Amino acid sequence: MKLSDKIRYLREVEGNLRGLDRAMTQQELVRAIQKSNEESNKPKSGSRKNGATISQSYLSQIESGARPHLTNTTRLLLAKFFKVHPGYLVDDPEGYNAQLMADIHAVEDKLDLWLVSGAERFRRDPELCQALLTLAQNKDSRRCLLLLEEVLKTPSLADRLLEVLRPETVKTQSPARASLAQPKPVTANNRTKRRTQ
Repeated sequence: MKLSDKIRYLREVEGNLRGLDRAMTQQELVRAIQKSNEESNKPKSGSRKNGATISQSYLSQIESGARPHLTNTTRLLLAKFFKVHPGYLVDDPEGYNAQLMADIHAVEDKLDLWLVSGAERFRRDPELCQALLTLAQNKDSRRCLLLLEEVLKTPSLADRLLEVLRPETVKTQSPARASLAQPKPVTANNRTKRRTQ
């Protein structure tokens, strides 16, 4: 993957994370980076401290491929803003396979990007879309998914949690679905089966 493709992809992800339902424009990205720098570089005294910034024309050159490499300052600036490792912001070498990455942070970033992409596909289901985005925004989304697996493995725990955390969802549940969540009543027929086992 080329650096230019990575920057465009990160603009798209950031736009979705900010609720724009589209990629951030280059100009929006420049303004967001400036605002982020102003907030993180506010001095304790009254004097104003300026942080590194990037121009829209420089960003355009990167994305068009006219400028194939970033300066170290710009790489660190973009990596900090997008919350990716600075080493991600380079062209991938020939024959590079992203599947071979073992670093847990790379796995986390990849999972978050996958979740954002999934949220985009389910835009017509606002609740599911928001759930996927919330999961992607969590700093340990991998652990959240592993926790969800354990919740689903524990009999009726998901139903009990849903009753407590989202009671309005349980009330709107269809009668057929509600009956599936209920344990089967013990009948004379079931008792006979249990005794013979």
